[in-house]
Amino acid sequence: MTPGTITPYRSAEPAGHDGFAQLLRAEWIKFRSVRGWIIGMVVALLLMLAVGLLGVQADIACTSGPHAPVKHGAACVTPVPVGPGGEPVTDNFYFVRQPLTGNGSITARVTSLTGLQQSAASSAPSISGSQHILRVVQPWSKAGIIIKQGTRQGSAYAAMMVTGGNGVRMQYDYTQDVAGMAGKASAAHPRWLRLTRSGDTITGYDSADGTQWAKVGSADLSGLPTTVQVGLFATSPTHVYLSSSFGGSSSNGVPSMATGVFDRVGVSGQHAGAWAGDAVGGRQGLVPPGAVSQGIVPQGGTEGYRQAGGTFTVAGSGDIAPVTGGPGSGVGPSGTIEQHLVGTFAGLIAVVVIATMFITAEYRRGLIRVTLAASPRRGRVLAAKAVVIGLVTFVLGLVASVISVLIGTRLSANQGIYVFPVSWLTEARVVGGTAVLLAVGAIIALAVGTILRRSAAAITAVIVGVVLTYILAMASLVPLPVAEWLLRVTPAAGFAIQQSLPKWPQVAGVYGLPDYYPLTPWAGFAVLCGYAVLAMGLAVFLLRRRDV
Repeated sequence: MTPGTITPYRSAEPAGHDGFAQLLRAEWIKFRSVRGWIIGMVVALLLMLAVGLLGVQADIACTSGPHAPVKHGAACVTPVPVGPGGEPVTDNFYFVRQPLTGNGSITARVTSLTGLQQSAASSAPSISGSQHILRVVQPWSKAGIIIKQGTRQGSAYAAMMVTGGNGVRMQYDYTQDVAGMAGKASAAHPRWLRLTRSGDTITGYDSADGTQWAKVGSADLSGLPTTVQVGLFATSPTHVYLSSSFGGSSSNGVPSMATGVFDRVGVSGQHAGAWAGDAVGGRQGLVPPGAVSQGIVPQGGTEGYRQAGGTFTVAGSGDIAPVTGGPGSGVGPSGTIEQHLVGTFAGLIAVVVIATMFITAEYRRGLIRVTLAASPRRGRVLAAKAVVIGLVTFVLGLVASVISVLIGTRLSANQGIYVFPVSWLTEARVVGGTAVLLAVGAIIALAVGTILRRSAAAITAVIVGVVLTYILAMASLVPLPVAEWLLRVTPAAGFAIQQSLPKWPQVAGVYGLPDYYPLTPWAGFAVLCGYAVLAMGLAVFLLRRRDV
């Protein structure tokens, strides 16, 4: 060895690694070594289950008549027709029909669409008078021509129609809606409608003069039988209105009816010449019998048709559309799958406490210095903590969500509550989205804990920003406009990911809280994620700039 040289020390132990995987492992070991945190996560799961399942309590009783025995629970669930896509539908209208075998078409001219509505001032008008009947056409009152698989509710169909306020439409299989000519039908400005059948394909046309025709759309009704029912129809949905109060609002509904006048009716193809009238879904009792004698509704009842020469007058009530919750749906006591996830806010409170302490406990005990000395790249340390707390929360939240939905929907059905069915994609989004909602909430709590360094202050800030705003909005503790504002601009907007019922633009209804959020599910969730990104960015910035 040359004098003056120093041989560096080399340990016999293999060199360690300071990678992100090692950071994750270290943070996971920290988390699971604190028994209180594990217990807290289990408590969060139990809170979700307790609030979501114990809240399903109903004593629903029903009877089919004054002398019939009283039934309870599942026996009282109202049967709801199901459309070709598996969605619950309402299928109530008056149908003037005849069978059509094979290919063919129907053409008709609509010269008038008028309407009646029971006044919202009285839900029980006098039988002897009609003072509570208003001459009002609903925007989605309908009269037109239809080709339908049969008279069974929920069967496939395609229709061309005039509406009270949305122009000519082609609608088919309940969920599909295509716009045609604008404007209302009248004697001066009639609307010509045509449907043609070629195999399983139904094509709709409209015209202003019966000479120049424009194609509106086509529908592929797979499995259509050789013989279908073709004819004229009229229907009008329940008029839904809000009764507002300081704390919120409630929706109510009153029945309505539409009357369409048709002429120039023609059917081509192999069909029977005689017309028959049917009230699909059962005759709707909407107006008092006294209104008939006063000429407010067609002679013969609240629904029906009258033929005078080549002119048909058809009056009907109901709707041909997807079912939405609320008045007029006709489904009786009902619920959604997300109602069994109402305990999410309770579980989130426990999660926020644990996630905040996951970082503030190190500040309080001085262990943050050791952590940052072992891994000087501070941003990676916070990222590792976020991954650990996020994954733990997601897994437990997913377990709680699956159990709540599976057991909750069964309990609801057993107690006589109709639960709106949804597609498996929607159910996966609601269940998985709830778990992600909890995980993102935990990451926000971790970030706020890093920013404030104090458990009490961080926990309070997150609970106020996420949980309290949600409770204020959903419990009608603030006026409806304020509630909707809170669910647009605060982190509580993320709860929209739990909404399972779609908003149908072609269906009249009250699309508001608690079943419908002001933002779409993914838009609301994006707001929550935006807050998480901002909080984590600020937390990383301060963690790098400040002394520990």
